[in-house]
Amino acid sequence: MSQPSRPKSPDDQTAMYIRVKRNKTTYFLQCVPSETILQIKEKLQELIDQPVNDQRLILMPNREVLDDSKSLADQKVENDAVVALTLRKDDNEFEEVNIVRPNDFYQSRETDGGF
Repeated sequence: MSQPSRPKSPDDQTAMYIRVKRNKTTYFLQCVPSETILQIKEKLQELIDQPVNDQRLILMPNREVLDDSKSLADQKVENDAVVALTLRKDDNEFEEVNIVRPNDFYQSRETDGGF
């Protein structure tokens, strides 16, 4: 069911992207602020073939575990946010967060004389 086009207010559901990272892989997901974390996990399930119950999403850098029933907006997940994905292991525990840190990319800046 498509909505008629109309002017968008700042509170409207404007498309946004989040970066979901696990190990060295990044998934760019288009979403809207009103989507729940469960809906995001359902999108990921199609990409990575892992059931939603075996996924845990963690907002970086504060490592806040995101609640399935709450929306992105409710949990202050903003456009271009980095979200870590961890998966349930065989022992029923979730793996540790393992992503390449953004500051790894900026180290060369400090050694180039400030240019």
